[in-house]
Amino acid sequence: MRVAIPHNLGREEVRRRLQANSHKIADNIPGGMAEVTTSWPTQDRLALSVSAIGQVLSGTIDIEDEQVLFEMTLPPALGFLKPIVEGAIADQGPRLLEPPKD
Repeated sequence: MRVAIPHNLGREEVRRRLQANSHKIADNIPGGMAEVTTSWPTQDRLALSVSAIGQVLSGTIDIEDEQVLFEMTLPPALGFLKPIVEGAIADQGPRLLEPPKD
């Protein structure tokens, strides 16, 4: 599944904000029992893995010129959650692009 979040910040600023805010990803997962790991395989791609309730979701956040593209792979057992996950990304994704609070 793919969800695009538009921006007008420039790649460098988006990268800076994602790096500063990526620790908040787990905070946006209901239940507070998710473990999130992140890495930067390239300067414009954040890879993430979300483990919760015995399932693992993997995905990427790609920084593009005018949007940030969230791409997640749901295990078949969680396919019914696709609309919920898409909605959560569309709702919470822009928060990752907010200026970090010092």
